[in-house]
Amino acid sequence: MNDKTTALDITIMGRTYKVMCADEERDSLLEAVAYLDQKMNEIKASGRVASTERIAVMAALNIAHELLTAHGPQTSVNGFDLEGAKRRIAFMQATLDEALAPQENLF
Repeated sequence: MNDKTTALDITIMGRTYKVMCADEERDSLLEAVAYLDQKMNEIKASGRVASTERIAVMAALNIAHELLTAHGPQTSVNGFDLEGAKRRIAFMQATLDEALAPQENLF
């Protein structure tokens, strides 16, 4: 397993963030970023939610619902390791939280 990480610039709703990412997870992170950006822009375009924070929360809820609905209470679906995915998501969330923490003081 390769433990090398790289700083990666990602853009969500027109805002750029720098995150650290393991090299072997770069492609999956970029897919997740694209999916999140799409969901957030759809919510923004609906005009029902104004603040970026509320848009992010609504997108997170929608994506969590999609995941739970698709996989139910099982830990593995068609070879997909749900527990492993949860661990990877938790790691990505922690990484994003760490990267975004200094930017919170800007607002």
